[in-house]
Amino acid sequence: MYFFLFQFVVLAVLVAAANAGLYDGLGYASHGIAAAPLAYAARAAPLAVAHAAPAVDYYDPHPQYSYEYSVQDAHTGDQKSQHESRDGDVVHGSYSLVEPDGSTRTVEYTADPHNGFNAVVHRTANAHPAVAVAAPALSHAAPIYAHARHY
Repeated sequence: MYFFLFQFVVLAVLVAAANAGLYDGLGYASHGIAAAPLAYAARAAPLAVAHAAPAVDYYDPHPQYSYEYSVQDAHTGDQKSQHESRDGDVVHGSYSLVEPDGSTRTVEYTADPHNGFNAVVHRTANAHPAVAVAAPALSHAAPIYAHARHY
């Protein structure tokens, strides 16, 4: 049997060698691209250039602002608020948020050029403690003893 297989392989090699094409090395030649001829174009007419007006930077020597916001989302339990006001170089403000344990953290801050930034943090215990949620019980499936079927 191996003799016939050997004869088949020898025959296949001979057929492949007989059908092989000539490799003349032209694959290493260039693409034959020539440089484009020189073309002289007429001068274009000068374009009118419009210059933008210089931007004016408005400087307020005594800035003043005040803002406030609050979030009370019963669906997610998100509760927070912030208030800040500025008069010249002095900024006063506060913000509060409910922490994961149910307590409320309130930060009151002041910033000015003389004293810098100062913050005082207050923590208020929750009147309604957070309800502890039990972790889900994890269990593993029993092993299956069977043979895999190969189709």
